[in-house]
Amino acid sequence: MKSSDVVIEITDLVKRFGDQTVLDGVNMEVHQGEVVVVMGGSGCGKSTLLRHMVGSLQPNAGSVHILGQDLSLLDESQLNEVRKQFGILFQSGALFNSMSVADNVALILEEHTSLDGSIIEMMVKIKLELVGLREAADKFPSQISGGMKKRAGLARALALDPKILFYDEPSAGLDPVTSASIDRLMIDLTQKLGVASVVVTHEMDSAFTIADRMVMLHQGRVLMNDTRQAFEKLRDHPLERLDELDESKRLIRQFLRGDAEGPMTESNAVEGAYAADLLGVDNSKLTGGRSIQTTRVVRNMDRPGLIRRLFGRRGAKHS
Repeated sequence: MKSSDVVIEITDLVKRFGDQTVLDGVNMEVHQGEVVVVMGGSGCGKSTLLRHMVGSLQPNAGSVHILGQDLSLLDESQLNEVRKQFGILFQSGALFNSMSVADNVALILEEHTSLDGSIIEMMVKIKLELVGLREAADKFPSQISGGMKKRAGLARALALDPKILFYDEPSAGLDPVTSASIDRLMIDLTQKLGVASVVVTHEMDSAFTIADRMVMLHQGRVLMNDTRQAFEKLRDHPLERLDELDESKRLIRQFLRGDAEGPMTESNAVEGAYAADLLGVDNSKLTGGRSIQTTRVVRNMDRPGLIRRLFGRRGAKHS
């Protein structure tokens, strides 16, 4: 693809919260008309990356360019103008419960345009028709299913004819049939409208259905950024030839297949971690010396401990 097709460009992105580095040098691009799936285990940085792309977080280092503009250099009014060019489908749908489906969609147009009411009503019908909800226009969120709420949220995200769509776990909480219908809707909208779509998900069936390209995050870093076909090839790599893959590729393969055993679970299973967390065991001193370490500061040493107080009360009752 040509560089002029790039609508999102992330360069050496670093984000820290205190001493914790959540994103560590992330690089990726999103091109016009493609669906990019961002995936990875819990805590890998997916949601933090998405929040940078919508401008709700500022990086410690690196940059995020949306439609050619560096978000970190924009003031709030300039950032809001950029935000009008993308739509967001939140995980829960995030509809206003006191408003009908149609009013939820119309609200965006009323707030950000000066269109006449009759034009807004027409546009709302068009957006609801795109997601197959025109007949549910007058219903309230409490009166529709979870899948319909997702579609209503998508209609609202489409209200201003965005160039980019962001999806946060679009299949979460949906049954397989409804999830498949949302996947098909996302593909149809991308093809019909030519929008770029960024989908954050850990649902592998959905990811392999909708993605043109996939990005795998692990511990804040991009392990792999490639086509869906490349990820499919890695997912289907034979078990008996596993030694052909390096550790990163084996980790990705494990995630894609949902295997219980592999580098991902091995790296999480620190020997003695449960004992250390529960009792304050210092693993480096298990062979000698004091094994139980203080886990909190005791500010009043002559104050009886919880266990002593509990047993003291219990003993007092029986005495």
